[in-house]
Amino acid sequence: MSITVAMYSHDSVGLGHARRNRALAFALAADLPRITGERVRGLLVAGHPGATADALPEGWDWLVLPGFTRTTNGYQSRKLDVSTERLWHLRSSTATAALEAMTPELLIVDRHPFGVDNELLPVLETLQGTGTRCVLGMREVLDTPAAARNEWDIIGGAAGVAHYYSGLWIYGDQAVYDPVATGEIPQELSPITRFTGYLAHGRPDDPLTASSITAEQPYVLTMVGGGADGGALGLAAAWSTVPEGHRHIILTGPQMPAADHDAILDAVRSSGAPRGQVRVTRYAPHVPKLVRDAAAVISMGGYNSLAEIMATTTPALIVPRSSRRAEQRLRAHSLAEAGAVDALNPEDLDTRQLSIWLAGAVRRRSLRDSIDLDGLTRIGGLAAEQIIAGRAAGPQTPGTRADSPESGRTTSETFSSPSHPGHPHTAPVERVR
Repeated sequence: MSITVAMYSHDSVGLGHARRNRALAFALAADLPRITGERVRGLLVAGHPGATADALPEGWDWLVLPGFTRTTNGYQSRKLDVSTERLWHLRSSTATAALEAMTPELLIVDRHPFGVDNELLPVLETLQGTGTRCVLGMREVLDTPAAARNEWDIIGGAAGVAHYYSGLWIYGDQAVYDPVATGEIPQELSPITRFTGYLAHGRPDDPLTASSITAEQPYVLTMVGGGADGGALGLAAAWSTVPEGHRHIILTGPQMPAADHDAILDAVRSSGAPRGQVRVTRYAPHVPKLVRDAAAVISMGGYNSLAEIMATTTPALIVPRSSRRAEQRLRAHSLAEAGAVDALNPEDLDTRQLSIWLAGAVRRRSLRDSIDLDGLTRIGGLAAEQIIAGRAAGPQTPGTRADSPESGRTTSETFSSPSHPGHPHTAPVERVR
């Protein structure tokens, strides 16, 4: 027998969602065969072609949907010259056809339970009754409680998620940040919620881009995630003073606007730094290793960047995103309070601050042993529990799930009906160890 796993990430901004799913894929490929005695194959549905630059385990592949991008007017097509409505239909029908053909035993959806503008609802309906178990994977910080509650209200609250999903995994340490306690995740979902620990230790390296950059030690590193909104940090880093005896690598990311990337290059040329001391590049191989071997790292506050940093003893200064969500700021300050990183508010960003921090950071290392960083070692066991439960329940009548409080009711009764009262739960959230 074999196990089929599918994952979805919408990827409208950055590559963090797809990278998180990729880390899960490697963990599942390593652990599920050991736990179940069965081989595992998988499909990762992503929304950005840059995701495919990263290798996957043997027997796994990417399905890249035409991309959405987020604008001030909502979601719009990233590349195709089509309307938002037509792109939605193209993405939704493609994902539905692929997942219907694969009929996975486990579907893991990253962050957005119903995708961009509910594009996943058709496939969730299609998989109802097939025995597929659906799990919603969430980073540990969503946004301010008020903003998070608004997002839940827009998608119909906790009842709709509970109807389609049998598990909710929070990729964080509950002792560092608890989104259930803050109200970012509804209490009604606590019975299916598990804290995995940060997905830090055991992240895969990527051999596909191994020749793109050579890191000669010692060096300091600045990275801005995908780079879409990393121009200000990259520019400040380019003007900063590099510690004596060190080089400086600045990763601008594949999504940084060309004007911002060029401004950083111009700053390096004008800074007076010796030729070759500062290297600016959009891409780098083995980013976890690059972080691990750095003398110090300056970074924005995305989940994956922090996970890669916390798996090392490299001192880190986190300058969170200043716009859109409060997520990065909340993460940076919670981890700073835990002693894992230093944090600098974006409004306080300047070259002098970075230079002073770098000069001191290269003389020390950071210990992060007090934080649970072993989430990837637990994913296989959690996935096996879902698969075993799904097999035990067997195929169900569409619109029901054997372990659901609404078992026996139709989809329209449980999800669409505004009068459906929901089912309050008071069970404590279990922290997996």
